[in-house]
Amino acid sequence: MRRFGGANGAARTAGSRGAASAAIAIATLLAVGACTGSPAPSPSPAESSTPAPSAPPPSTPPPVLAPSGGPEVIAEGLDAPWSILRLPSGGVLVSERDTANIVEVLGDGSVRVAGTVPGVAPGGEGGLLGLAFLPGDGDRPDLVYAYHTAASDNRIVRMPLTGAVGSLAVGDPEPILTGIPAAGNHNGGRIAFGPDGFLYATAGDAGDRDAAQDPAALAGKILRMTPDGLAAPGNPFGNLTWSFGHRNPQGIAWDAAGDMWAAEFGQAAWDELNRIMPGGNYGWPIVEGQAGDARFTDPVAQWRTDEASPSGLAIVGDTLFLAALRGERLWTIAPATSGAALETAPWFVGELGRLRDVTPGPDGELWLISNNTDGRGSPREGDDRLYRVPLASTGR
Repeated sequence: MRRFGGANGAARTAGSRGAASAAIAIATLLAVGACTGSPAPSPSPAESSTPAPSAPPPSTPPPVLAPSGGPEVIAEGLDAPWSILRLPSGGVLVSERDTANIVEVLGDGSVRVAGTVPGVAPGGEGGLLGLAFLPGDGDRPDLVYAYHTAASDNRIVRMPLTGAVGSLAVGDPEPILTGIPAAGNHNGGRIAFGPDGFLYATAGDAGDRDAAQDPAALAGKILRMTPDGLAAPGNPFGNLTWSFGHRNPQGIAWDAAGDMWAAEFGQAAWDELNRIMPGGNYGWPIVEGQAGDARFTDPVAQWRTDEASPSGLAIVGDTLFLAALRGERLWTIAPATSGAALETAPWFVGELGRLRDVTPGPDGELWLISNNTDGRGSPREGDDRLYRVPLASTGR
């Protein structure tokens, strides 16, 4: 039975900052391809010089931000929530992995089902995963995109979004990309439209480690496509692959300069934060973490798996915010754009349980969602919850 709750004035959770970790800085190395032990052929010069989507660097760097208070509950009673989608209209949708429901969070903190995605086959880490939004253009309606596990694959579908805030509804799904390998784990699942207008998707290796090193395979990749699911112009290999050598990336975001970042689960040693370059090879399964191997692009930051297990990633101001599952904390990493040494700090360690997703909120807030009902956490009364966290400049 669905649990409703989280009215206005919901209880606050005490927020305390963990001790900051040491500063982490490492040059990003762009090197395409290693194929199970030996370097793979590089793209042609014209392909390898394809620039990543970027905006002009900001004339004034955005502020470095950090939590300035404890998390406040927006809504509760969510069932294995996975992705937070804030709409331009002010509406808020959340995907539930195991129910296949897309729920709308109302202004009073209650939730209602906006639609159930047919064909979802939950199991293990699979189910209804990431959400993204594309506004209508007069010839088509507003669209909600969803990444989900089906009976034999992972796929991306899009659905018309109708109704006003408070009565939103999603219609029948239209598949735009099928055949992404699926398994009980390592399904990836995050989707987002980049500043270039193309749709990006993270695909895990689905247990096929070698496929991550094959630019022609869909597993172990970050994919870049048109809104119709076709390979986007300028992709480095002429197919859907934007970057490869990934194990299980689940977070993507873009900074004020237009550069792309991604969070990735490691195996037993290191979880990663990567700056993504087109055609970049991020090493899995040959290397994990910062290897200093010129064939691969090293992560710019890394954590032991019990400190992170990273999922959602967001950028507000010049700060990256990373949701950690096993680590049960929120990581801040800054600055994103200045080129200075990155500093990382953990927040709310063990206070909220497993954290699945983060997204920029209104008025400079950060929104995040817990994931204690996914079968691996320890649910508390009212779990899972959507929270807001106030942010303030650190003065850096």
